[in-house]
Amino acid sequence: MSKIIIINTGGTIAMAVDQESDAVKPQGNQPLHHVTPHLEKFGEIVMEDFLNLPSPHMTPELMFSLSQRIQHHISDDSVAGIVITHGTDTLEETAYLLDLVISSTKPVVVTGAMRSSNELGADGPINLVHSVRVAALPDSAERGVLVVFNDEIHAARYVTKTHTSNVATFQSPQHGPIGLISKKSIQYMEAQLPRKHMDIQKISVNIPLIKVVTGMKVEWLSFLLESDIDGVVIEAFGAGNIPPSIVPIVRALCEQQKPVVLVSRCFNGYVQDLYGYDGGGHQLGQMGVIFSNGLNGQKARIKLMVACETTRDLNKLREIFD
Repeated sequence: MSKIIIINTGGTIAMAVDQESDAVKPQGNQPLHHVTPHLEKFGEIVMEDFLNLPSPHMTPELMFSLSQRIQHHISDDSVAGIVITHGTDTLEETAYLLDLVISSTKPVVVTGAMRSSNELGADGPINLVHSVRVAALPDSAERGVLVVFNDEIHAARYVTKTHTSNVATFQSPQHGPIGLISKKSIQYMEAQLPRKHMDIQKISVNIPLIKVVTGMKVEWLSFLLESDIDGVVIEAFGAGNIPPSIVPIVRALCEQQKPVVLVSRCFNGYVQDLYGYDGGGHQLGQMGVIFSNGLNGQKARIKLMVACETTRDLNKLREIFD
């Protein structure tokens, strides 16, 4: 029998609807403990209540503490896999940070719920059952951190929340799920993915994320030059273009040797040094902007935060994002 550690961090999966206010709130007790009897046929289950937070309260520092707790458990030879329960709002960021920093081939699965524990059709229990099944499966090893929701398995690096309330909210827009879960089987549709593990001792850097919009004013971003930041991620238009009004800010940051990472605000496609006009990708590339592909803005920020804890050399950071 496999030994599976379930680490609870809070979120809707651990909440209930208050009958008086009709508001969804954290509970004093952990409702997932009632699901444990349904999990025991898949292995020896150990459930640990690590946090009980709504996911908007999660921080990179707490994510890193969670990674250390996972690393502690996963180094135990008797443990076959780890399941994390988490709120959905920041789940993809936590899952991706774990994917970058955890050093293990054992399965680490993140799941949650879109409906609270006492709502009709609550999806938390079945997501947890499926996550334990995935974590106990030998074929789940060497695949990095996985996200299990709504009978699908997604890679942490690809998945994102796409809907505010639908139980099928977690999707991988450019790739689709890497595996499917049915009542009797779990099937992966692609081979294990290569991973880039980064060994860090802390996470303390200050990296803002900026989304560009038409008609941006330079004064909107003046704080980037006035604040003690370690770098910035910019969600650009289309293939990697920004309004000419904010080019001076980007140029000044590059001259200060601050890493500026560019992603697209589109959820499909890639940023490129293509357009040669003022604010175009070609001009930004010439300035020294780092192009990141395959990641949305929030994940590029997580990656830059982790990468900056390993090096501040711009050429090495560029290699990490390449």
